Amino acid sequence: MKLYHTMIRVRDLDKSLAFYCGFLGLEEVRRHEIGDEATLVFLSDADRNYYLELTHNKDGRDYELGNQFGHLALLTDDLERIQAEVEAKGWWYRMSKPEMKSRYLFIHDPDGYDVEILQAT
Repeated sequence: MKLYHTMIRVRDLDKSLAFYCGFLGLEEVRRHEIGDEATLVFLSDADRNYYLELTHNKDGRDYELGNQFGHLALLTDDLERIQAEVEAKGWWYRMSKPEMKSRYLFIHDPDGYDVEILQAT
């Protein structure tokens, strides 16, 4: 077995694509329309080992964040650059404490999901 993908439901597909592709640098690799019911968009990084599926239901439903889900995590080679971009956008974020071994920051995507960005070592 190996991990393949994680699916999250999104309210506004364009805003989510701007966040995950435009800001975080993931790429849209596949899109599947399920009639007038939903659009599924699969995103990945350059390695294509794991996918994030954004599901946008077209019936206008809204979602509440559940308490079972924790966060998505991505690696970066330049956490300082990410932090500067987040600050320039005026987004909320939380940094790891200086005394911690690993360095990371948490931000929220357009639907409120926690996204952790870790400094690669």
